[in-house]
Amino acid sequence: MKSRVKGGAVATKSKNQSQGQARLAKEDEFYTQRVDIENELKHYKHHFEGKVVYCNCDDPRVSEFVHYFSHNFESLGLKKLIATCYKNTQPDLFSQHDSERAIKVQYLGDLNRNGIPDPSEFEIELLDGDGDFRSKESISLLEEADIVVTNPPFSLYREYVAQLVQYDKKFIILGPQHAISYKEFFPLLKNGKIWPGTRSGAFKFRVPKEKEKEGLVVDEEGNKWQNFGNICWFTNLDIPKRHEKLILYKSYNSIEYPAFDYYNAINVNKVSDIPRDYSGAMAVPITFLDKYNPEQFEILDANDFRKHSGVPTKPHGLIKDKEAAIDGRPTYVRILIRKLEVL
Repeated sequence: MKSRVKGGAVATKSKNQSQGQARLAKEDEFYTQRVDIENELKHYKHHFEGKVVYCNCDDPRVSEFVHYFSHNFESLGLKKLIATCYKNTQPDLFSQHDSERAIKVQYLGDLNRNGIPDPSEFEIELLDGDGDFRSKESISLLEEADIVVTNPPFSLYREYVAQLVQYDKKFIILGPQHAISYKEFFPLLKNGKIWPGTRSGAFKFRVPKEKEKEGLVVDEEGNKWQNFGNICWFTNLDIPKRHEKLILYKSYNSIEYPAFDYYNAINVNKVSDIPRDYSGAMAVPITFLDKYNPEQFEILDANDFRKHSGVPTKPHGLIKDKEAAIDGRPTYVRILIRKLEVL
């Protein structure tokens, strides 16, 4: 009896864990619109020639990422397109994640020269495992890839980005804009390992029809859409936007730019208000990263600018929490920067 109870407990735990993972996967399921993919990826076309692209969080038979790369395979000069999904073997937009296996699709181009990617040109293979991006099979494909492009699960974003950095991969991925403040993520931004793409802000994603959440929009065909105001493309591929110089008009004065209580830095309320003639540390909103040019500004570690040792160090290097105060009044999260040239 004791042995059976123990076995039953293990089985129940395993079943509950599996169900929990499935629920989490469903919560992470956001269908990226083709227009959002096209509007971002048009800025990276010169990066793709001769490259293997891997979409490792996409059902390859319905993914708009796969659609984009297969239909633009020749114009981009791709070498190979690979896509894998998570716990799904059925061609359904939103998987129930009720399979313990998944599929891999490989596309090598318009082999019959008819100008479109035909179903027969996609090589479909059943994976041994569930297609999780952390699995051995997925990591093996990641090692083969040159560039990863996808909309990864937001609940696993820290781990997902860490894996891309660990394997030294180029990438273009969607993510929550607040990832900027993650202690694992902000140092990557500061050290030039990752930066925002060309667009951030409001996005609309299609979600499973069974999803129930306040604020969902239902279209005429019964499809459900969820709006987000805080989404960002992140990449480590160079783009022209990253080298656009921010034009500064304002001049420093101590009234408009007060100092922080706990940091040797002045506060700047809006990116457009960055003073052109100040050489010290400036605390700016996180939206600054949309305008960040590493040839014009340096991102600083706020820990290096604490006024005294009693100010706690922050693992992320941002100014936030109760220490982000001016005259005792709290402010929003701030990034510490310094101009590289002062006029």
